[in-house]
Amino acid sequence: MLVFMGDLLTLNLAKLFVAALMPGLALAGLYLVYFVAIAWLRPEMAPRVVKDGTEKFDGWGELVVSLGLPFLLIVAVLGSILGGVATPTEASGVGVVAALLLGLVRGRLTREALASALDGSTRTIAMLFFIFVGATAFSYVFRLVGGEHFIVTTARSLSFGDWGLLAMMMLMIFVMGFFFDWIEITLIMLPIFAPIVRTMDFGDHVSSADMIYWFAILVSVNLQTSFLTPPFGFALFYLKGAGGAHVSMAEIYRGIIPFVLIQLCALALFVWQPAIVLWLPNVLLGN
Repeated sequence: MLVFMGDLLTLNLAKLFVAALMPGLALAGLYLVYFVAIAWLRPEMAPRVVKDGTEKFDGWGELVVSLGLPFLLIVAVLGSILGGVATPTEASGVGVVAALLLGLVRGRLTREALASALDGSTRTIAMLFFIFVGATAFSYVFRLVGGEHFIVTTARSLSFGDWGLLAMMMLMIFVMGFFFDWIEITLIMLPIFAPIVRTMDFGDHVSSADMIYWFAILVSVNLQTSFLTPPFGFALFYLKGAGGAHVSMAEIYRGIIPFVLIQLCALALFVWQPAIVLWLPNVLLGN
């Protein structure tokens, strides 16, 4: 998602990745607070394990390997970007090599697994490039016929103000998330919104140099809801497939409501406190 946004908005990908780190941790923290609160208030939803004294866990080595090796993969990719060792494109190659080494260490790097991974990657990349070509053609024609100037002029003629325009754009992305995938929303809407965002002025709340990075992260957080919102939230169908007959779609629909609300609260938090997004990239990479 960030790579697509960085390309569409002509941003420094390293700075965009760093800007996403603290919001991601903050969102995970909000999830954790919710889990603890619901387990405390409604313990029947998270029952304690009843121990009879016979349990003995001997899988510490497996636990360390299972968690430690994927963590090293994450460090190899993001660490190379944050450390300035590699660009995001080069870091993707680092990730591939690290993943191959991880599979080799775990004894899962077989010819069949490698062939399946290559086939799946090729199909996914082909699909993304077809979408990217279509969206690029749309953006080019849109600009060619003066659509960009029309959008900016129309937005400026409205009496919403910059805050109102920001709220309207976030609302549009949220509603579109019910019906479209993040790829379509990103490739089609960002070229339309970008000229408006670059003309916005929020005074001391967000500097003009950081405006577009802040907006990109707000869009990223907003798009997280598209994975959960019915009727086309992909995570809903993944959960149904994993749960099978043990859970119904109606139960899944009801269950995602708190998490969508948490994501919207996180979005409001990052709008209210842009330093959560911008502090780390400005410290590590400068303005």
